[in-house]
Amino acid sequence: MDSEPKFPPQPEPTSGRRWFLRTLTAAMGTIAAVVLSIPLTSYFFGLRKRQTFWVDLGTLAEFRLDETRKIVFDNPLQQPWDGVTALTGVYARYEGQDEQGVEKFMVLAVNCAHLGCPVSWFPQSGLFMCPCHGGVYYSNGEHASGPPPRGMYHCTWRVADGKLQVQAPHFPTLQDTLISKTA
Repeated sequence: MDSEPKFPPQPEPTSGRRWFLRTLTAAMGTIAAVVLSIPLTSYFFGLRKRQTFWVDLGTLAEFRLDETRKIVFDNPLQQPWDGVTALTGVYARYEGQDEQGVEKFMVLAVNCAHLGCPVSWFPQSGLFMCPCHGGVYYSNGEHASGPPPRGMYHCTWRVADGKLQVQAPHFPTLQDTLISKTA
């Protein structure tokens, strides 16, 4: 027969080192889960609003009809340690006025739609060319040849106080293609 005595189960102690470490671990895990869930929930519920910056590219008098110019500017969200990487740019072309007298521009991101390399404008041939993988674009930014899957990204722009402005920093992605909603 079984000679060992049967004891009733003892309750967990509510003091001591083991209880303290168990409680501390549970509290720290809960705090970490709450802190890490804040960005995720704000993303899904749209609580975080992106601030819009408009960067001046020049006065309307500086742009000649059908001349494509590369304009380099500082990223408004730059940090002191960014250095030269804070510079970004666009290609802007003044296309005249429409029937209502509204100024029309074509503003393209300087980045290739393939892997984001900066493209170069060749006025002699009327083409944008990417030096990295041979992407070629027509003067209106449409894909001509090479590996890029689409044309160049059109930037959001506006004319305010007699100056051409571009929305920045607004980097091209396939989900946010920079197509102007205000122009």
